[in-house]
Amino acid sequence: MAQPALKVIPLGGLGEIGKNMMVLEFANDIIVIDAGVMFPEEDTPGVDLILPNITYLKEHRDRIRGILITHGHEDHAGGLPYLLPHLGQVPVYASRLTRGLISVKLKEHRLQRDSRVVEVPPGREIKLGAFRAEFFRVCHSIPDAMGISIRTPLGQVIHTGDFKIDHTPVDGQPSDFPKLAELASEGVFLLFSDSTYAEVPGYTPSEQVVGEALDRVIGEAKGRVMVATFASLISRIQQVLDAAAHHNRKVAVVGRSMVGNVSMALEMGYLKDPGVLAQWNEIRRLPPERVVLIATGSQGEPTSALVRIANRDHEIRVMPGDTVVISASPIPGNEILISRAIDNLGRQGAQVLHSRIAMVHVHGHASQEELKLMLNITRPRYFVPVHGEYRHLAAHAQLAQSMGVPQEQTFTLEDGDLLTLTREGSHINRRQVNAEHVYVDGSRTYEVSSGVLKDRQALSHDGVVLAVVALSKTTGELARRPEVLCNGVADEETSRDLAQRSAEKLEESLNHLKGIPLNSAHASFKVKEVLGQLFRQETALHPVILPVILEV
Repeated sequence: MAQPALKVIPLGGLGEIGKNMMVLEFANDIIVIDAGVMFPEEDTPGVDLILPNITYLKEHRDRIRGILITHGHEDHAGGLPYLLPHLGQVPVYASRLTRGLISVKLKEHRLQRDSRVVEVPPGREIKLGAFRAEFFRVCHSIPDAMGISIRTPLGQVIHTGDFKIDHTPVDGQPSDFPKLAELASEGVFLLFSDSTYAEVPGYTPSEQVVGEALDRVIGEAKGRVMVATFASLISRIQQVLDAAAHHNRKVAVVGRSMVGNVSMALEMGYLKDPGVLAQWNEIRRLPPERVVLIATGSQGEPTSALVRIANRDHEIRVMPGDTVVISASPIPGNEILISRAIDNLGRQGAQVLHSRIAMVHVHGHASQEELKLMLNITRPRYFVPVHGEYRHLAAHAQLAQSMGVPQEQTFTLEDGDLLTLTREGSHINRRQVNAEHVYVDGSRTYEVSSGVLKDRQALSHDGVVLAVVALSKTTGELARRPEVLCNGVADEETSRDLAQRSAEKLEESLNHLKGIPLNSAHASFKVKEVLGQLFRQETALHPVILPVILEV
């Protein structure tokens, strides 16, 4: 008889930064922890967002008992508007602020009426088939961040969510270590713990340090101050409002997602306006030393408010004497975008401050000593590091082993792996479940296997060659000289020369086939073969070749 087994299937967030999603399965019941997005990188042209692959969940959606969201950041909750329509009426469970942030996203996508988002306070148990889940408060860079205790037939699972130890958080709500210790006293079968900063020794600084730095920057600035941060970083926005009030400045919020989140947070009481918030049109004529702007764009996103300002593509223009504060850590892959925005702002006379040169941001993740404390409190039987690139996971696994977790009970997983745990032991099947990236491109989504991204990469690297070939309907032979156009292959003069020689080469090759009637498929193959060889020899490039076959 088969032993009762707990299956662990990471669909995102292991081996990468972002799109966090963890699946737990026992018998006929499935629960999901988080549903995040990842931001595109330089090698994903035209892509808006990257999602977890939920093929496995779609195949078993009648068994999903709920989705538990640890907090409201994009990399943990941003995928819900794209994923929920494929999963039916599966309920989503979240803390109060997280539910508010999710509601803003669902409203933007017109999905509020078709979704069930349930607010759950810390300490209330949720029954989810064979699972019983309970949130407990942890400190992160956003209010209402939660860890989760999940009781299973094999024992208790603890998922820390993103966390750090901050004794002076902006919202006054430190991590609930008494509750965590109470839960841990029942025994911890499996621990999932945040690994993002597992390579960093020591402790993560308190958010209070950032508040003091922002107050100093805003107080000393001679002109306007623009602060760019994540739209969901509610605690940071509160720090900016408080500093502005201290120095008699008015604050305008810029950027659609920022405006929506600030409005929601004010309504729910998570933000308190000390009398400084105003519309941009109300304060644009104030002296520069009386103005603070809060904007999206801390990751260099092309459509964000700050990047549009940097590119002179926004009604707000940089003035000499402006101070721009980028209050966020760069997500890996976004460094080039952020550097470009900083350069463009600097060219227009702004002084730009960021975390490498000023204490205007501290990350929201536990460093090594805090991770050790979590391991020491929970003392898990099994340990799976989560949230991070592979080197972060590996560093956290080594840390756990130094704290006494046996090597054979520590699992460094990646997306798509299947870990099976029983009372007697464990087993890993690598790459068992489809976890390929899913790309969001406007209103469409597609997987790596679709070939769309590969074509775009080829276009961006080597350009495109369009060949128009006219065949006689009656004889199947070449009706006139082919026409060739080159785009993105070389400079204008060289492209004209290449196009002319390509047309001549095509004409010569197709005329050699006289007596052999050509059809569209044969002609397309011949065009790709001839031009592919020519461009490899002449340019060492592999442009995308698009044959257009006409019958005349």
